[in-house]
Amino acid sequence: MTSTPVPANPLRRSDDRRLPRIAGPSGLVIFGVTGDLSRKKLLPAIYDLANRGLLPPGFGLTGFARRDWNAEHFAQVTKEAVMEHARTPFRERVWRQLAEGIRFVQGEFDDDAAFDELARTVEGLDAERGTGGNHAFYLSVPPSAFPLVCRQLARSGLSRSEPGAWRRVVIEKPFGHDLASALELQKVVESVFPGDSVFRIDHYLGKETVQNLLALRFANQMFEPVWNANNVDHVQITMAEDIGIGSRAGYYDGIGSARDVIQNHLLQLLALTAMEEPVSFDAASLRAEKEKVLSAITLPKNLDLHTSRGQYTAGWQGGEKVVGYLEEQGISPDSVTDTFAAVRLDIDTRRWAGVPFYLRTGKRLGRRVTEIAVVFKRAPHLPFALADTQELGQNALVIRVQPDEGVSVQFGAKVPGTQMEVRDVTMDFGYGHAFTENSPEAYERLILDVLLGDPPLFPHSKEVELSWRVLDPILQHWESSGRPDPYRPGTWGPDSAHDMMARDGRAWRRP
Repeated sequence: MTSTPVPANPLRRSDDRRLPRIAGPSGLVIFGVTGDLSRKKLLPAIYDLANRGLLPPGFGLTGFARRDWNAEHFAQVTKEAVMEHARTPFRERVWRQLAEGIRFVQGEFDDDAAFDELARTVEGLDAERGTGGNHAFYLSVPPSAFPLVCRQLARSGLSRSEPGAWRRVVIEKPFGHDLASALELQKVVESVFPGDSVFRIDHYLGKETVQNLLALRFANQMFEPVWNANNVDHVQITMAEDIGIGSRAGYYDGIGSARDVIQNHLLQLLALTAMEEPVSFDAASLRAEKEKVLSAITLPKNLDLHTSRGQYTAGWQGGEKVVGYLEEQGISPDSVTDTFAAVRLDIDTRRWAGVPFYLRTGKRLGRRVTEIAVVFKRAPHLPFALADTQELGQNALVIRVQPDEGVSVQFGAKVPGTQMEVRDVTMDFGYGHAFTENSPEAYERLILDVLLGDPPLFPHSKEVELSWRVLDPILQHWESSGRPDPYRPGTWGPDSAHDMMARDGRAWRRP
């Protein structure tokens, strides 16, 4: 099969900033290509990259799954996913170019013949599409399947790079169930692929606002000088969802909020918020600073007082009656899986000594939001009458990761009138208002980084290990502490989460 090149973009000039970000000859193999992640995120992201002119004309896309499909049927499924979920307009000529490189291999993970056929398919793409032996393998499958797939990739020779070419593997979270399983998984994967060829996807790190956190801190003199214990009272990092587990019972039960979100997303956000300035923004320098933060985290002495876990009950949310976690389809009525988790962590460094970091995440909460709130200390002296500042809170810098990406600053201002009255106001920056460019979806950025071999946004194995060392003692404590605390849908978690903050003389922000 020969490809028909897409006409050159007349707007692309030699000074086009996309040039260093255009992938070279390459292909992507997706395992578990029939799942929701592939249909809603991966396949649309691949089309959007092609539509933005960031994929090579001969790009190859191969699906591997148990379904009895052929390449034509897989191409149709891909087209439907693209038309429903892609962020860029559908263009027939871009689709035809992409579709010519679509292949499908049917089989089970323990089927030697299927992986041998996959090897022949990949070789065929090299010959027909000019992919040059460069292929990434995306494991959109349960973690329990990682070892088997990796062993099959090794047995069939698919993991072996030829001179001048590369092979890479992409794995989705969770990276293990605890520290021991994470280390075992790392051992299996890195016995097949070199460490620098393993890309651990944390899609939060691909979000524009998360990357903007680095620009906010290190490109602006007004922020970095006050980013320390002299000025910061505490930091709150929240990832809240207003939905239940939906159809994810098979994945979620036994995992819970802490493993699903705190171990990866929130600890990564903490590391980026608290790290020192890297010597550069290459992968090694960023990882070195994040690892320093993660290794400096200390747990509170009394985990009963400074952690909270909850489980949502039945009730009303958004005007409709919803079931509790234990009534969700596929959930055991005696499950102790947490659907809400909150912890206090401290960082034993000079910059952050005495500044607590509060992390919380949960389902069926008040609204969908992810944010980092840096809350500053109160002014040491207020030359106002007490009544003048009754409605004045603490200054805060809030980085909104989703859904309305941006940054807001909360500070005090005088209320118009003849008397002196100071009240909180907010100054707001939103990406959608400040820039005309559309932000790429997180998976677009991360898939392109895999094809380019650019690893700064991917957690290294050491970061995963350090994160589990933080979370494991909390999980072990909870296992011996009875059931999670109940909370009603549409609230902000169980009473124990609010009590945890109140003991420190603080309160959760209302996002």
